[in-house]
Amino acid sequence: MGVTCFTQEFACPIAPARMFKALILDSSNLIPKLLPQFIKSVEVIEGDGGAGSIEQVNFSEASHFKYVKHRIDELNRENFVCKYTMIEGGPVGDKLESIAYDVRFEAAGSGGCICKMTSKYTTIGEAEVKEEEIKSGKDSAMGIYRVVEAYLLENPHVYA
Repeated sequence: MGVTCFTQEFACPIAPARMFKALILDSSNLIPKLLPQFIKSVEVIEGDGGAGSIEQVNFSEASHFKYVKHRIDELNRENFVCKYTMIEGGPVGDKLESIAYDVRFEAAGSGGCICKMTSKYTTIGEAEVKEEEIKSGKDSAMGIYRVVEAYLLENPHVYA
């Protein structure tokens, strides 16, 4: 078993509370609405949506994955932090035991925020995570962030 860690951060013109509400707290409603060509649904299959809950993201036929399951490890509404672990589906099971994510939205002087994400890939046995596999996942995540950001800019009253 090996662990590979990656960190990325980027500036966002949206306040941290709005990004957190849209991208984390209401993702099960918002993401399938904004990206129906990729994501069919997001549903809580165990728990109340807080820490300890299990969510399943069901992808459209256009995706090369059918679904992924995430366990919510921490949901800190005051500090806009969400920690969750991909535990099943998608890339998990073949070479990967899990992927743990730490997502934070920190206030920036401009009224926007800095979005920080750390990903820890835990491999099975001696398997290795390839750079292009990581890049693909990072690009997908950035695409979702940018779609949500654009939606919030176009709809300033939403999640206010």
